[in-house]
Amino acid sequence: MSQLPSLPRRPLGPWARPLAGALVAAGLTVALVPPVHADDDERVRSGGCSRAADWRIKVDRESRGLEVEAEIDSNRPRQTWRWALRRNGNLVARGRSVTNARSGSFEVERHTGNRAGPDYFRFRATNPRTGEVCVARIGY
Repeated sequence: MSQLPSLPRRPLGPWARPLAGALVAAGLTVALVPPVHADDDERVRSGGCSRAADWRIKVDRESRGLEVEAEIDSNRPRQTWRWALRRNGNLVARGRSVTNARSGSFEVERHTGNRAGPDYFRFRATNPRTGEVCVARIGY
């Protein structure tokens, strides 16, 4: 095994150590600061329903208030679900949705104002045919 020739060493200038220290400090500073994302105000929760389906709920602040997205995923296409969305106990919206033929899921999206104080959202979906119930809760 051959050895590589050694390169001649040149003395470092008086600026080398302070520069190295500054680079290390800058690197540590960048590493310690958490990244800032546009979705810092977003809250997401997920869980399981009474049978095989899963739920996911998300609340995000927008310029015109709060956006609430709720999704039910049963992995079964063409299922009809009845749902209701409540905010602080008051009905915001209700409806009926059918799971997508490809994904077996559906999503509900609603926009609400953003009043002072905390908000608690509850999304409840039921499948009348199977009796399955999904209840998603999230605070914002």
